[in-house]
Amino acid sequence: QASRLVELPYSSFDDDDDDDGNVAEQDSVVWNADPPKLSPFSHCVRYLAFLWNLLFLLLGLLILAVGVWGLLAKNPLPGGERGVPLGSDPMLLFVLVGLGASTVSLTGCLGAVRASPCLLRFFLGAVLVFGGLEVLGGLLLLLARRRLRDALRDLLLLCLLRYQEDPDLQFLVDEVQRSLQCCGLESYRDWESNPYFNCSSPGAQACGVPASCCQDPLQNGSVPNLQCGFGGLGLGPAAAGAVLYVGGCEAALAMWLRGQAGAIATGAIALVLLEAVGALLALRVLGDV
Repeated sequence: QASRLVELPYSSFDDDDDDDGNVAEQDSVVWNADPPKLSPFSHCVRYLAFLWNLLFLLLGLLILAVGVWGLLAKNPLPGGERGVPLGSDPMLLFVLVGLGASTVSLTGCLGAVRASPCLLRFFLGAVLVFGGLEVLGGLLLLLARRRLRDALRDLLLLCLLRYQEDPDLQFLVDEVQRSLQCCGLESYRDWESNPYFNCSSPGAQACGVPASCCQDPLQNGSVPNLQCGFGGLGLGPAAAGAVLYVGGCEAALAMWLRGQAGAIATGAIALVLLEAVGALLALRVLGDV
């Protein structure tokens, strides 16, 4: 019993010393542990993710710059008011698309460079949301083709009514009529619904059509004649057919869209695949963090 009394304290203190030594060794291992080194493949993926997002960042900034330039280039009316409400300006779409693309791409760039899990997760979430909206929009277009045709007709009618009020719509209408060789919605007579081209209008453009409706708008083969459509609504169908495009743009534009359906679908699929590649690169970088 005496020997036990002597040995017990000794063995107890000895075990405590050993435990303290083990804890100290574990702490030193934790504090002195080196961070895991990335493989060359992981470094390559990180740089590729950065360059991938940098490309889309530059593209988004370019779209944003075009939209801002389009908004600022329009001369305001006297009194400081804009000729076109900002909410219905087509250039606003460029601004929103460019701002969204550049913001998401910048997040992807910073997330790849700094290996930030928060930024990478935000980037992945944004890409998934945009991709889902694109797929949903494509399905809605396929399921609601009849409504899309009605919406296209309403859009063309709005362009006819606001032809002189918005330079962007004027440029778009002129390009459509010139390239598709058409005039008006269903025929050249539709321009009479425009308050400036209406035959009861007091202006110089009364009873006329835009120069883009003319079959030969060039005078002497080189100088554009912007007044070639003046008085076009006063001509009969036969006389108008000799100098104007008398067919409407609704049927011509619908036929052109049907012919370009394959190219549009290919472009949409390519865009979704590009977004998927960016998301996979971000997932790989996030897995290495």
